[in-house]
Amino acid sequence: MPTLDDNHTGARIKEQRRLSRLTQRQLADLLPYSYSLLNQVECGARPATADFVAACAKALNVDVTVLTGQPYVSELQRDRLAELVRPIREALDLYDLGPNPDLTVRTAEKLIAGADQLCADVRATHLRTAARKLPGLMAELTHSAWSTPSTTLWQALASTYRTAHDISVKLGYYDLSAVALDRMAWAAERASDPCLGAVRQYMRALVYFREGEYRIGQRLVASGHGIVGQAAETREALAVAGQLHLGASVICARAEDKTAVNLHIGEARRIAKRIGDASDVHWLSFGPANVALHKMSAAVEMRQYDDALKQARRMKLPSRLATSRRAHFLIDQARTEMETGHTEKALEHLVEARKIAPEQTRYHPAARETITGLVHQARRTPDTLNHMAAWVGL
Repeated sequence: MPTLDDNHTGARIKEQRRLSRLTQRQLADLLPYSYSLLNQVECGARPATADFVAACAKALNVDVTVLTGQPYVSELQRDRLAELVRPIREALDLYDLGPNPDLTVRTAEKLIAGADQLCADVRATHLRTAARKLPGLMAELTHSAWSTPSTTLWQALASTYRTAHDISVKLGYYDLSAVALDRMAWAAERASDPCLGAVRQYMRALVYFREGEYRIGQRLVASGHGIVGQAAETREALAVAGQLHLGASVICARAEDKTAVNLHIGEARRIAKRIGDASDVHWLSFGPANVALHKMSAAVEMRQYDDALKQARRMKLPSRLATSRRAHFLIDQARTEMETGHTEKALEHLVEARKIAPEQTRYHPAARETITGLVHQARRTPDTLNHMAAWVGL
């Protein structure tokens, strides 16, 4: 059987456990998982699922990224993506400096269109393209919003902050994503836009979802509903409310509250039936297809892999579905195939995810953990799997 080095999540859990002076048995007693599973994850015989990592991070009082090893700096440097992060960080720090007299800016119409294009780039998983364009556009919009304040300029600036969050999360810079969300709230308040404010609460909730703080995530979703409730019942407001329900469904799934999962999926389905596909609203991809995808994701989070696999194999994704969402689905499906013993199918889905969204797939923790699991399950590692493992840095 092939072996991996100590650069995997299980090894980092083991290291942090020892730093906390805990035995395996003592850490297992703090987790909603068995001692046997902890033992297998630490030695690399089982992949570390996102819920397992979040539980370990909470028990060890460390950030999830300490255990996942994010950001994956070596790979980011090889891909020349790490060098794009500092300009984003600097542009985020311009928010309260007012106009820049030395800056030449484009028209408001072009800046607003540019902010929208960045969202399209991220949904198409063109992370490098978006990351390169983002700092300059953010600087121009900051200048323009201070010089000639308008609702649309503040909204566009908030959108660039949201893009900064999206890029930071996908590359594993969670500290930077938190700054971006704070800036988003700041701009949304100046735009007096409750829908933007609610979207920001949704994104904050997903941060706590990753960290295993499900109650805080649920409170943030409730706060988002309260904020969007201040807006008129437009198609935009309904789509945001529906997306909040979808976010709540996966948070409740991780918390193993099946009743709440069904409630939120039901509410989201009701809204989707009423307004149809609303993937154009705030680039949330909300609509009937996204409801179905979240129902499947909830089954994955509850480790109901047989049910999740049945849903995945019946799924017919619309052609207009965002590439980022399609790749996420393929990664989820790969995990369900692996967990149910269909390793060849799992590898096929990961290869497809890499083909359509290479940057997103390479830096997605679930993809890396699934590849790790496939390597350890293989008696003879296929060349394709060897190439995938080397590609993600294993």
